[in-house]
Amino acid sequence: MMSFARKLRLCTKVALGKELLIKYDVICKKERFGSDYGGWDIVTANLNSNSVVYSFGVGEDASFDTALIEKYNLTVHAFDPTPKSIDWVKRQDFSDKFAMYNYGIAAFDGNVSFNPPENPEHVSHTILDRPSTSTEAITVPVKKLSTIMQELGHSHIDILKMDIEGAEYNVIKDICKSDIRPVQLLVEFHHRFEGVGIKETKKSINIIRSMGYQLFSVSATNEEYCFIQSTC
Repeated sequence: MMSFARKLRLCTKVALGKELLIKYDVICKKERFGSDYGGWDIVTANLNSNSVVYSFGVGEDASFDTALIEKYNLTVHAFDPTPKSIDWVKRQDFSDKFAMYNYGIAAFDGNVSFNPPENPEHVSHTILDRPSTSTEAITVPVKKLSTIMQELGHSHIDILKMDIEGAEYNVIKDICKSDIRPVQLLVEFHHRFEGVGIKETKKSINIIRSMGYQLFSVSATNEEYCFIQSTC
């Protein structure tokens, strides 16, 4: 539960136009999976061992993925092209149900420059401009969601989670143009990034809603948004 101090700070930022406050579209019975840092709320109805889960952005916290695997014995298809994340996954003793792919998602198929974080102890890279670290950028492979599904032989997705450091805005536009409609769509928005802003997040939320999704959960940080395709 959000503290009073946290609510006050959030309301102040909203009033100053530095943060957004979006109302839920629907109240769902939900359950949180994963750590305080890497966890997400989901609607568990109809999930089983055959459910298809795509998890974009592993970093160094796969607690959401492993919690789903433990409860449902399903396969999580996890994606992250970040070298530090790839090395971290290799050092873990994950179940065979955790399927790791060393590429990312984008609105196109190809390669992209990946700018490292300003703090070298952090793991998350971004395809957005980051002048302070651009000289250390790496090139990584990315694919469209439709390409990934075709290659993996999936005709549907039950849960699509994206924590992709600013790439979500164009990916959402690409998904909207396609006929792909995951049952649940979990997105971390990065309006805090320089050059992005809350207007872009509002636009993306409107696009998601236009595809028939309803917002059922927002994290305490006001960055992770959870949508579902049908009323729960």
